[in-house]
Amino acid sequence: MSRLLPLIGLILTAACSPSEAPASAAPPEPVPPGYQTAVFAGGCFWSSEKAFDGLPGVRSAVSGFVGGTRPNPTYEQVIRGGTGYREAVQVTFDPAVISYRTLVDRYWRTIDPTDQTGQFCDQGPSYVTAVYATEAQTATAQASRTAAQAALGAKGSRFTTPVYPAMRFWPAGAEHQDYARRRPAQYEAYRVGCRRSVRLRALWGDAAVG
Repeated sequence: MSRLLPLIGLILTAACSPSEAPASAAPPEPVPPGYQTAVFAGGCFWSSEKAFDGLPGVRSAVSGFVGGTRPNPTYEQVIRGGTGYREAVQVTFDPAVISYRTLVDRYWRTIDPTDQTGQFCDQGPSYVTAVYATEAQTATAQASRTAAQAALGAKGSRFTTPVYPAMRFWPAGAEHQDYARRRPAQYEAYRVGCRRSVRLRALWGDAAVG
């Protein structure tokens, strides 16, 4: 029985939900002159944020929601369903240091683009993946998608993650921001319990991120 306890703990914590009281979402920060933003829905936003935070040229990676129309969505509303929102990350970056194409190329390696119903142990509409691209970004995002699909070889036939027109991004509450950094043990339990790295490596090999 003692050997089962760690596994049970992983299973109980293997879900993208906070273990602290909800906090109000902070208003989005204005984009500094010369910087741009990229928005990716990649399943649990803790993992999406971690995949981009700290990259050279990335000013910030913010967890939040995209895809719906109701203003000021809360986490509870989104996971309950029916809002059209997905968990996402907004990456603010300096295009003189890191290109949008580099970010999109990295994004594919953080997700399972063959899963139409969610990501890993997080299933449901709020965890479905998509790239939300501005008009200026769309051609680049589509080219990156084509290249990523080709890189999967035969598995690319099941590639379903779309590129959508940009929509308004809403930041999540403070309890979700920088989660992997603030709560490393809990995040690691979630990552391992969801078998995130196992699935990503099976798809992308050494190019997997996360």
